[in-house]
Amino acid sequence: MSAFCDLLGPKLTTKTGEQDTDVVLAGKPAVALYFSAHWCGPCRGFTPALAQNYTKALKAKGLEVVFVSSDRDEAAFASYYNEMPWLALPYAERDIKAKLSKKYKVQGIPTLVILDGATGELITADGREAVSEDPEGNDFPWKPPSFWDALGDEFLSGTSGETVEVDDIKGAGKVIGLYFSAHWCPPCRMFTPELVKAYKDHLKAKDLEVIFVSSDRDQDAFLEYYGTMPWLAIPQGDPRKGKLSKRFGVNGIPAFVLVDGETGETISNNARGAVSADPEGKEFPWRPKPLNDMTIEMGDVNAELSLCVMMEGCDAAVCEAAIGVLTPIAEEAKSKGSSDLFLYAPKVGGPTEQIRKLCKLGAPGAAPQIVLLDIPDDGGFYVSEATEVTADGIQKFLEGYKAGALTRQQLS
Repeated sequence: MSAFCDLLGPKLTTKTGEQDTDVVLAGKPAVALYFSAHWCGPCRGFTPALAQNYTKALKAKGLEVVFVSSDRDEAAFASYYNEMPWLALPYAERDIKAKLSKKYKVQGIPTLVILDGATGELITADGREAVSEDPEGNDFPWKPPSFWDALGDEFLSGTSGETVEVDDIKGAGKVIGLYFSAHWCPPCRMFTPELVKAYKDHLKAKDLEVIFVSSDRDQDAFLEYYGTMPWLAIPQGDPRKGKLSKRFGVNGIPAFVLVDGETGETISNNARGAVSADPEGKEFPWRPKPLNDMTIEMGDVNAELSLCVMMEGCDAAVCEAAIGVLTPIAEEAKSKGSSDLFLYAPKVGGPTEQIRKLCKLGAPGAAPQIVLLDIPDDGGFYVSEATEVTADGIQKFLEGYKAGALTRQQLS
């Protein structure tokens, strides 16, 4: 079975009826999944533009589009699809549609996901922006720049105008920290002295190179703020800022990202909490663990299934025992390639109060509470009835989720 047959099912809808997926997608350099619906105003605005670009240029480049409908009934789907010049996932395949939305973390429509036509691997989830910026497909299939391409070759070293080359900060054992920040941002001004102290006292000696990626609004503000920092910087207004922000999904500041200085692989998208929790860098560079204290490292719960064990009111012995149970389960899941998150809360802090509020868990008590957050599934969650953490209980809870046997609730 081909990658696309496995992904989309054996048949796709065409203008002449259903045809084999492998046949209609054969030889396409790239395939776009177009998540859209007629009831969605922005979709109705984007669809004609996408159709025009597809017909005039993108189809000839080798792009094929598959409409993945969020319409509320088959009649609306058929009417909307009539306006489109490409393929569609059969409307009846609601389970496949749900799996695709979850797989590609579709949180709003219209969304255009671009896949490699040979392998089915993700090229970019920002296809809508790519097509809007490049309607003629000059950069088709819009592969995002590598980390090194986005980072560039030269950086400021202090406010006097001296520079440092990228080769000076690359190498085995080195870690590059990208600090997204701005002087106008109060949380940034609170965190910057904390990061400066940790860097000077401990982290610089551990081969951390920090690069300030500024969101300051003018050169004067940038220079004033950068003058308080002992590391490198990308110049204010440099287009690299946008490329790096997009690559690491930076939607708010301050944000602190860590990258392996030899391979360019991301170590952590959210190292800010690690700096605050471990300023001496005892566990630097804070590589993700199979099991994490959510008050320090939360991970991307908006994109991944997340098992959360809430123990803010439990005594130390209960927490320690629960961690002992959860660790091998999380390690086994990671060894099998799972991206699921395993989290625990030994105290109040970070996201704990918000999780309790959204999941209606009430105040912390003496017994653990076990919750499975499935935010990618349109904000779903599941609560275990168990009042203690056992290996058998956790496994049955996860198996119940996979079997669809749990009662789904909706985040408030």
